[in-house]
Amino acid sequence: MRKADTKRRSFAVDGHEIAAPSLTGGLYLVATPIGNLGDISLRALEVLAAADLICCEDTRVTRKLLDHYAISTPLTPYHEHNAAAARPKILERLAADDSIALVSDAGTPLISDPGYRLVREASQAGHAVTTAPGASAVLTALSLAALPTDRFFFEGFLPPKQVARQKRIAELIRIPATLVLFESGPRLAEALADLAAGLGEREAAVCRELTKMHEEVRRSDLLSLAQDYAQGAETRGEMVIVIAPPQEQQAEDIDALLRNALARVSVKDAVGEVALATGRSKREVYQRALELNDEGGNGEAR
Repeated sequence: MRKADTKRRSFAVDGHEIAAPSLTGGLYLVATPIGNLGDISLRALEVLAAADLICCEDTRVTRKLLDHYAISTPLTPYHEHNAAAARPKILERLAADDSIALVSDAGTPLISDPGYRLVREASQAGHAVTTAPGASAVLTALSLAALPTDRFFFEGFLPPKQVARQKRIAELIRIPATLVLFESGPRLAEALADLAAGLGEREAAVCRELTKMHEEVRRSDLLSLAQDYAQGAETRGEMVIVIAPPQEQQAEDIDALLRNALARVSVKDAVGEVALATGRSKREVYQRALELNDEGGNGEAR
């Protein structure tokens, strides 16, 4: 049985105090702004103000948001490094019929953060789980990129090391959808160069500092974007890369894919990479790899 709550819960907008309706017990997934603090819904503010506890990635980041709206709800950290230890304690609070809000540092919870395990275990335990939807860097970038939006694939972050990154890019070649990726500023130029080498001359957009004062969207082909950032284009801030889907001829050009792979790895690894990317049999791809080696004057496969 939920205890009677006599504490006044409220938030403030432009200096005006607004009472927050009480919440029933359960887990509330609350989207927060990705940059501009004004991009938060009234319902999200009501939930944050009325919750018994807010679980967040970094209490310092979320505290800035709460202070801006005069919200005094207690905070507790919940992130990839403490999730396993923190989750049972949160589930105990839910079992006691507390209302728990889950937020990420920016945007919609569970997108590139560990929240899904908490949602999974809370729902399996029979606790109510609902959401106060709002800002998302993925959808914001997709809407600004001027690329097809009817079908998209969210990849998250590519591997930081080049060999693993190139291998993952090879696996993305045939996905028939616009690709959306996150990347850090220091790795942006290298990642774009690998994407250009692996995916070819696709249109793309780099969206930086979305909704913030220095928001910037650069639209071009992957190679041109890679050159821009290698030559000193601004890389400070949060980055989202959006890449057009493959053209039919790009997806089917096994020779081009093989030449690219053979320049980086052994024949065996190249065959596995291209077979996975194209859906062709390894025997067929291997035969073509041998033919390309012979055409190039290299009679012995690496």
